[in-house]
Amino acid sequence: MQASLQPIFIRGLKIDPPLLLAPMAGLTHTALRQIISDFGGVGLLSTEMLSAKRLPTENPAISPYLIRTASEKPLSYQLLTSMAGEIARAIDVLHAVHADAVDLNMGCPAPAVGKYGAGFSLMEQPENVRLIVAEARKRTALPLTAKIRLGAELDEQRLRSFCTMLEDEGIDMLSVHARLKHESFARRPRWEHIAGIKERLKIPLIANGGIFSVQDAKDCLAVSGADGLMLGRGAVIRPWLFAETARELCGSGIAEPAVYLPAVYGRFLDLLNEHFRPERRLGRLKQFTTYLARNYAFGHHLAAKVQASNSVEEAQERASRFFAEAHNIATVVTDCTEKSLP
Repeated sequence: MQASLQPIFIRGLKIDPPLLLAPMAGLTHTALRQIISDFGGVGLLSTEMLSAKRLPTENPAISPYLIRTASEKPLSYQLLTSMAGEIARAIDVLHAVHADAVDLNMGCPAPAVGKYGAGFSLMEQPENVRLIVAEARKRTALPLTAKIRLGAELDEQRLRSFCTMLEDEGIDMLSVHARLKHESFARRPRWEHIAGIKERLKIPLIANGGIFSVQDAKDCLAVSGADGLMLGRGAVIRPWLFAETARELCGSGIAEPAVYLPAVYGRFLDLLNEHFRPERRLGRLKQFTTYLARNYAFGHHLAAKVQASNSVEEAQERASRFFAEAHNIATVVTDCTEKSLP
């Protein structure tokens, strides 16, 4: 029997289809979110992680982290924090910008984040997490979610206790990246361990990690038993992956995506120019190019040329030449799976 997904309802928010965009630093900004929304199939968009400490000083009209359009809805805002005392003012900002949900980052393994005592480090501070979640729950009636990893090592009892504590303190939905703290993206995700968490929770559980194709989505759902799926890098490489997955797993009536990669790239450039200051554009273009280039058999040449560019104009010219040559000799990759990634 083919796995299928049903809409998720949390505190009045309908997530339909239950396919979520993962928060990714430097990537899940308004330009990428709009491209994904153009194709359709995403049930909940996300910002990149936002420092709860710095958030109150950001200007929503110009901040690259807060700029959004009316089409980017529903939109979850992810907070990066290490202490309950930062929560109140940060959530006040999220109410002011009309957030649809608030997510707490408890899974980022970056050393710089860990040094601050945030991200994955919180999984090693359960009593501090209690205070943070309790404060967030007190400050907002919005859906409150959290994103975690499996742990520093495989300890099923500890992991389940942590997850049930989150549920008891008021978390409405939990996303689990199915890897350990120190495991790289190259390592196969441990989807089967999500099933053990699912057995203990009443709140919706979202599986994340290693979903690069519709088949990956089916496999993850079958193994994990999750209520929904969170797509990250796979949706940057293929922004139409949500649409494909929604068609196959949710019975969505979305039309089969018509994809022409140069047009996707051009759309991204237009959105950068429309929404970001000039000094904010090139870095984001380079990040996006690194991923989109993986659709080509020789995409590393495109990524290298753009990475070496000193301006958006130079990058655009180099990309245009690559696209012209690539589509002349038909070097588009048709099967982009995690195993094919460097």
